Amino acid sequence: MVLVVVFGAALLVAVLLSGLAARTVLSTSFLFLVGGALVSDGFLGLIHITPDSEIVSVTADLALFAVLFTDGMHVSLLKLRTNWRNPARALGLGMPLAFVFMALVTHYLVGLDWTTSFLVGAVLAPTDPVFASAIVGRVEVPAKLRQLLNVESGINDGLALPVVLVLIAAAGPTAGSANASGSTIALELVLGLAFGVLLPLGVDGLIRFRLLGAEPKLQPLLPLATGTILYAACHLTHANPYLAAFSAGAVLAHTSPEAKASFEPLGEALAELTKFAALLVFGALLTPRLFGDLSWGGYAAVILAIFLIRPASMLLSLLGTRISRKERLVAAWFGPKGFASVVYGLLVLQSGIPQAEEAFTLIAVCIAFSIIAHSSTDVPIARAFDVEDLAGIPDGPDGEHTGNKALQPLGGTGGT
Repeated sequence: MVLVVVFGAALLVAVLLSGLAARTVLSTSFLFLVGGALVSDGFLGLIHITPDSEIVSVTADLALFAVLFTDGMHVSLLKLRTNWRNPARALGLGMPLAFVFMALVTHYLVGLDWTTSFLVGAVLAPTDPVFASAIVGRVEVPAKLRQLLNVESGINDGLALPVVLVLIAAAGPTAGSANASGSTIALELVLGLAFGVLLPLGVDGLIRFRLLGAEPKLQPLLPLATGTILYAACHLTHANPYLAAFSAGAVLAHTSPEAKASFEPLGEALAELTKFAALLVFGALLTPRLFGDLSWGGYAAVILAIFLIRPASMLLSLLGTRISRKERLVAAWFGPKGFASVVYGLLVLQSGIPQAEEAFTLIAVCIAFSIIAHSSTDVPIARAFDVEDLAGIPDGPDGEHTGNKALQPLGGTGGT
């Protein structure tokens, strides 16, 4: 119950300061992260949470699922069909480059063995839609950039998971069963995609029956019911819940725009609540001892991961594209690590592999630094696109802003 009181107090402070945070570098995400750290064993000792506490994995898992589900609704399948090249470059080239570069830095600066180093690279390679939403949620930012970040951060979690699981198998006592694990992982991904596509289609089919239909007051609960069933089904069958969530959101928005529009305010609020809860719990893990356990080489690896590896990987992957220089720089900088990496880092810690604790410490510190750096820079980045001049101007028919020709994107979706 102490945790509930702490969460309520942190939520009250965050709401009261949200207006100030929207205009400055102050971040509500940072408030919850710091709040969790202050009430943990490392400082006030009001709550007692360890990395193996169930509440850590559950809150991170729920937050990631909720945000992916709502972010999937912001993806226009029709527009993505004609503007898939930039997200494909980020996922097919930028993400593998970040994975390899992070593994090299981890091995040579931190001293972990090669398998564990590549495991750390796989955990930290995906970017997080929870914090990318600070950018993709601003209509003032060009639609093409929003689509790139939204699709990249929404899909790369599911792509990283099989690599993480295979490397855990290779690093542990069951290294010889990596191939068998690979087939199981592939099945989980296929099941996740299948559930994410078929369940919304089934619900849409039910709505079309003459005797069935949602009352306007209850219509926002239809996507919520779909997401709840999907989350439970994925965990009962071990299907990939993150790929399922993102694909279900995209399919639901495509098949039922009315349901998407009615659910959007409720969905955004629920996603924010789960995000804040997970941040508070994760913040409780950030004790002075955790930061003290990381070597100087580990801190150097963290700095390189945030300020060099992600930017360089993304810039290389976007060479030759029609995205403007400013948009490329924003895409390169805004690659936060968050709840996907928390979930995968916990898998590493609980795996029992020889260097699990060292790997988790590096991962946790990197996530903490990334949250601070990226959640406090969304407002300055938005201002780089003249937020004041563009605020309130509706999107044109192609998702482009109609009030500033110099800042019109080349196309894509206009996520909110």
